[in-house]
Order: sequence, then structure tokens, then C-alpha cells
Amino acid sequence: MTAQLAEKETGNGPALMRLLMFTVTLSSMNALMFNIVLPQISEEFGLSYGQAGWLASAYTVLYAFGTVTYGKLADRFRLGNVLTVALVLFAAGSLVGLTAASFWTALIGRCLQSAGASCIPAMAMIVPARFFPPERRGRAMAMSAVGVALGSALAPVVSALIVSAAHWRWLFAPPLLVLALLPFFRRLLAHEKPRSSEAFDWLGGGLLAVTVGLLLVGTANRSGALAVCGLAVLALFILRIRAARHPFIRPALFRNGRYALALVLSFLLHAVGISLFVLTPKLMSDVHGLAADRIGFAMVPAALAAALLGRKGGKLADGKGNPFLFRIASLSLMACFFLLSAFAGAPPFWIAAFLVPGQVGQSFIGVAMGNTVSRSLPEGQVGVGMGLFSMLNFIAQGIAVSLYGLAVEWRAADGWNPLHAGAESTLYSNVYLVLAAVHAAILAVYLSVFREPRKHPQRRDPA
Repeated sequence: MTAQLAEKETGNGPALMRLLMFTVTLSSMNALMFNIVLPQISEEFGLSYGQAGWLASAYTVLYAFGTVTYGKLADRFRLGNVLTVALVLFAAGSLVGLTAASFWTALIGRCLQSAGASCIPAMAMIVPARFFPPERRGRAMAMSAVGVALGSALAPVVSALIVSAAHWRWLFAPPLLVLALLPFFRRLLAHEKPRSSEAFDWLGGGLLAVTVGLLLVGTANRSGALAVCGLAVLALFILRIRAARHPFIRPALFRNGRYALALVLSFLLHAVGISLFVLTPKLMSDVHGLAADRIGFAMVPAALAAALLGRKGGKLADGKGNPFLFRIASLSLMACFFLLSAFAGAPPFWIAAFLVPGQVGQSFIGVAMGNTVSRSLPEGQVGVGMGLFSMLNFIAQGIAVSLYGLAVEWRAADGWNPLHAGAESTLYSNVYLVLAAVHAAILAVYLSVFREPRKHPQRRDPA
């Protein structure tokens, strides 16, 4: 009976991943579309740019914590029910935002959107781990990477089209499409059962939520006091999970050495990778004087390349192993960072070209690390384990954005890359060179720990 159920679930896997790919695309678009209208929103409501930026900051905080929460809920309750609540919240936030007459109503709508949308990256990790055997998991995770890349490519274009034809509030409308997908998700997940019967640790979850919020807001606002408070609440969370009978996250999860190391490496990789989406637009603006809309279109070719080649990464992971894919991805990213370092002052179309191997490599890295983490988790801890993996990636990106903001305020006297020329872009050149070196170190650690046995062709018995 169990084998038949596993076979049935695996059979639903491809259809689920196709639905999830479209849902991830909508979620990725929704996360990015508001960035270009923040100046317009601040002017309309008489706010500072920083106050208007809470539409993005609040979304990020809730999104980060929500991924691990939904991962935990996915172990405790039926996957179809968890996803239903999440998508309804996502759509409800869109309706609130569409009818918003004040900034605070729009912010509430944005928070509701995030509370629902944060389920999507968790599901994009849990479904491949539950519905696909290890040898087919890479292709499934690659479909999520394709969705992220498509959303990144479409966000500036769709946002510009909507704002040029209607009020910015209509940016809340696209996520309403998820309601049309809900019946299909429920049908495909009808036979999915809970994987754990443990009580939900609301106190532990609350402490983790406060920790995430304080750390992200503290780093975004460069507040040492908030960051220290975040670390203090983190200490309380650690005490809680060590003392609780059914903790929000079992401490034994962190005693899994391969899982813990994969989390650390993934944290660093996402902190480095977000530079392509944060530091490079800043370079195009400060050094090359491009306007926001031109920067958005300059980023599109790399995002499209990542979307078109994303599934190729999954096939490589399944056919030749995660270390093989990780090596290709890391070398692509190192080439991207080195080229950006050497030619930071080159015309913008060259910068756009250098981003192609970088974004493709970042997409491949996501597949390789997701696959690596999923294989290091026991069955009963897949939900919370993959949710924690996603949460830490978002925290890494949030902290890194603040650090890159600090870095570009410095003034570099000397360039470290002998191939670089141009005083205006020296600082960017140095940062990219450091990121290339960090990737080289991560590659060495990964290949030394996560080696997979060679696959030998099976011999045919003589007739």
C-alpha cells in the first residue's frame, strides 16, 4: 500500500511542479514589481523614500519567516490545506491593496500578500523532496529556478506596462491569478498525508519571527541596537527549542553535520549572489548614468537566459551529480565576477552580457544546493528543514543588501585588479574581485565535503 501511494505521489509530481513553476513566477514578480514605483508612492502620500520602502521591507521580513513556518506546518498538516490557506491570504492581500486609499492600507495588503506568498518557496522545495526520487529531484527543483528567473525578467517589464496604463495600485492585481490554480493544487494533493503529529510550538515560532524581524530591520536601518536585540531574542529561541517537548525546530536537526554545513554555504552563496541584482544596478546608475527603466531592461537578457537554461541545470544534477553542477555554476559565477571586476567601466551592454553567466550560474547554484540539502534530511524533517533553508537564504540576501549599501559609500584609492581601468568604477571592481575569491573558497569546501560516488555503467549478463 505504501509503495503504491509513493508511486501515485511521484506520478503527480510533474503536474505539481508545472503549477508551482507558474506560481513561483507570480510570486517572484510580485516581490520585485513595487521597487520601481516607491518614489511615486512616497510623493503621493507625502512620505520619505525610507518610509515608502516599508512596502518592500515588511514584505521581506514576513517572507523570510513565513518560509520556515509553512515548512513546519507542512509536516504537521495536509499539504493541500496549508497551500489553500496560503494562496487565499496571497489573493486577499491583493484585494486589500487594490482598494487601498491610504499608504497604511496598502502596507497591510502587502503584508497579507507576503504572509501567503511565503508558502510558495517552501512548497517549491518540499514538493521535489516528497514527490520525486533523488535521481529525478534536480529536474524538479530546476523548474522552480526557472520560475524565479522568469519572474525576475518579467517584473520590470510588467510593472512598467501596468504603471504606464493605470494607477500603481494595479500592481496588486497579478497575484489574483493564483486563485484559478487552487482547485488543481487541491486535486493533485488530495492523497497527501501529514508527516508529523507533533503539537505546533507557537512560542518558539514567535521568538523566531521576532529574531528574523529585528535582524533584517536592524541591518536595513543600520541599527546596532536592533541587531543586538535580535541576537538576544535568538538566544531565547535557542533556549526554548532546547527545553520544549515539541520544539519549533528540533536541535537534532543542527547536529546533522552535512545539513548544517550546507546551510552555512547556502547562506554565503545567496549573500554573494544577490550582488548581481543589487550592486550591478547601482554600478549602472552611478558609473554609467542609466535611468531605472533602462537598468531594468539591461537586466532582462540575463534573466531570460537563466529561465531558458534552468531545466538544463536540473538534468545535469540528475545525470552527473550535484558536485558537477555546482562546479559549473561556481565557475560561471566566478567568470562573471571577474569580468565585472576587470571591465566595470565598460559600456552598459557589456555589463549586461557579463551578467548572463552570472545569473545562469546563480540559478544552477540554487538547484545544486536545494538538491544537496534535501538529500541530507530524514523524511520526518523535510518540511521544516527545507523551510529553514529557504528562510536563511532570504535573511542572507537582506543582510547582504545592507552591506553592499555600506560598501558603495566607501572610496577606494587603489584598484586590486590589474586589468581594471577607470577611477570611477574602482570600488565596484574591488568588490567584484572579492566576491570571485569568496566563490572560489566556497567551491573548494563544497567539493571536499559533498562528493558523490561515481556512477558506473551496469554490466549486462551474458545471454
